[in-house]
Amino acid sequence: MPVKNRFAELLPEITAWRRDFHEHPELLYDVHRTAGRVAELLRGFGCDEVVEGVGQTGVVGVIKGKSDTQGRVIGLRADMDALPIIEQTGLDYASKTPGKMHACGHDGHTAMLLGAARYLAETRNFDGTAVVIFQPAEEGGGGGDAMVRDGLVSRWNIQEFYGMHNMPGMPVGSFSIKPGPMMAAADQFDIIVTGKGGHAAKPHECIDTTLTAAQIIVALQSVVSRNIDPLKNAVVSVCVVSTDSTAHNVIPQVVKLKGTARSLDAGVRDQLQDGITRVATNIAAAMGATAQVDYQRGYPVTMNDDQATVWAADVARDIAGEVNLDMQPMMGGEDFSYMLNERPGAYIFVGNGDTAMVHHPAYNFNDDAIPAGSSWYAGMVEARMPAA
Repeated sequence: MPVKNRFAELLPEITAWRRDFHEHPELLYDVHRTAGRVAELLRGFGCDEVVEGVGQTGVVGVIKGKSDTQGRVIGLRADMDALPIIEQTGLDYASKTPGKMHACGHDGHTAMLLGAARYLAETRNFDGTAVVIFQPAEEGGGGGDAMVRDGLVSRWNIQEFYGMHNMPGMPVGSFSIKPGPMMAAADQFDIIVTGKGGHAAKPHECIDTTLTAAQIIVALQSVVSRNIDPLKNAVVSVCVVSTDSTAHNVIPQVVKLKGTARSLDAGVRDQLQDGITRVATNIAAAMGATAQVDYQRGYPVTMNDDQATVWAADVARDIAGEVNLDMQPMMGGEDFSYMLNERPGAYIFVGNGDTAMVHHPAYNFNDDAIPAGSSWYAGMVEARMPAA
């Protein structure tokens, strides 16, 4: 197909952009170099409008089709930020910033959308408006929410959103998608257990916060196994246990727990919050201690619209020949969910091949996936807004 052939031609140039981003990773909203380069390229492509500073450091490019009227408006989104990980790839274009690396492939997402933007600006073979969105702070900073709050939808009258993520373990350039919940709501909680510290040789004179915290950690698993419908998905994980003491013979006054709760359903999300709070406070009370629970709701469920999923799969099928529609939802979080809460759309996975998993220090985005990814981004515009 012409789109795929054009991206094969552009592959060396898009790869060079990607590897430049990989060498210079930036975190959260501090993506000034990346965003500046994105804006520079978009202007060079001849985009009709390029706006920086959306949602702090996001970039928006507007590409109008052949018609003089605005018509339908399709939003295409890629994320730009990296992770606080020490890279261990040994690549000649490895991160030049110690302690930061593109361990999730956002460098590849940005490069693929830039490739699509260049193609769309060259051809204009659609009747409507394409809005290319480059978002900061996906990795825990809620950049998608920040861009939405900064008027992303209303300023450009976006009617549908489409996004993509690479997936190690899937064949390069293959696609997977499903309707409905695609990725989980990602919440976090802090529990502060307070008792009575003292000498470990005299536990009867203390209220043992360590023992209380241990009981809470074990009992929290019952929130999922005994409170949640077994046919629904939920995860509760306690990931950090800390005290202000490092001595072998001190029962600490305070123990702090940190963890995450994941769900694919609004009702289950409520049950997790209620259950974690109830279990922690009541077990602490039974042990003579107290537990203060701070439950913070994070990214919402990433919910694919049924019809938009069909359209996304059709475009992917034209590129790859077949699409995996039987994938299971993932319990990881994704803040593209904020955009899908505003307008219908879909989120799809493109195969990264046999590579290390994302968030691993040996991970690297596979440049061979670029033609398929860029073709899908551009194909969504041409399929949803065909030229007359």
